[in-house]
Amino acid sequence: MAFFSKLRERLSRSSTKIGSDLDDIVGDTPQPEAPAAPQVTPLALPDVVPEQPEQKPAPQPGLVGRLFGRSEAKVEEPRRALDDDMLEELEDMLVQADLGVETALRVTANIAEGRMGRRVSSTELKELLATEVARILQPVARPLPIYAKKPQVVLVVGVNGAGKTTTIGKLASQFKAAGKSVVIAAGDTFRAAAVEQLQIWGDRAGVPVMVAPQGSDPASLAFDAMVKAEADGADLLLIDTAGRLQNRQDLMEELAKIVRVIRKKDPDAPHNTLLVLDATTGQNALSQVDTFCKLANVSGLVMTKLDGTARGGVLVALADRFGLPIHAIGVGEQIDDLDAFDAQDFARALVGLS
Repeated sequence: MAFFSKLRERLSRSSTKIGSDLDDIVGDTPQPEAPAAPQVTPLALPDVVPEQPEQKPAPQPGLVGRLFGRSEAKVEEPRRALDDDMLEELEDMLVQADLGVETALRVTANIAEGRMGRRVSSTELKELLATEVARILQPVARPLPIYAKKPQVVLVVGVNGAGKTTTIGKLASQFKAAGKSVVIAAGDTFRAAAVEQLQIWGDRAGVPVMVAPQGSDPASLAFDAMVKAEADGADLLLIDTAGRLQNRQDLMEELAKIVRVIRKKDPDAPHNTLLVLDATTGQNALSQVDTFCKLANVSGLVMTKLDGTARGGVLVALADRFGLPIHAIGVGEQIDDLDAFDAQDFARALVGLS
């Protein structure tokens, strides 16, 4: 199954909600059936057989009609004039879909420009919305850059439960399948489950995983992993980190220490700092990006769990506010459930278009 089809199917909570809301805004609802005509009892007449008129064959459509199907009646979609009330309903719907107030106002203003008073259908409104969403997302839809520097150090950060460990495993497996040599450093030394999960992914992909005893210094592990990756001639070193919350100063200081230590080996490291975000957190993702950008010099985003949320619109708000590259999105647990971010595909899936 193509990734867009999978995205469209698994983003159904978002796309179905937004799509149905757009239908409601336009008024695309079933029309009530016309009341049945009253039954009329015929008068009793003498037993006379009336003369039957000559039966004529029903007229057939001409050649042009048959070619272009003009004999079939077309069902027109309901339409509504684009006015202030409709725009207000659209703004409210976009805010509820987690695009945020500023982004929602900008999107609706662009849709309204030059179209006020025009009657639009639900499908046309979806197409207009998809175009505006894609316009915001297109500049940030960029793949993870691959540099000639070896090893290229990719530091992966985020809060607990965002999907960092799974994302690292999938990236490692995909890079390995693309012919790149990869080393993983299990830097979340506080969670044995995270280390075990990375080791499973490493075994599956044929990628070495550097581990350390539980509770040991993650910065030391990161340094040792850089030494190993360099000795092995690896193309990429992916470093996992412990889940950090904005109010955990100790963990934030630990993250800063990891960066300081690996820069002793390579002053330019980390070459990428990926922030993994959980789509189910909605607008809270904005505060996470704000915090991690200040602490870890985030270079790009990965959004996970788009298969389990009706809040995929937050990705549009993130792109509009921060302009950070969105490298990949995840819609499940399988290896092929993480793929490069495509602005057009995501926009159409979000609004419920195929």
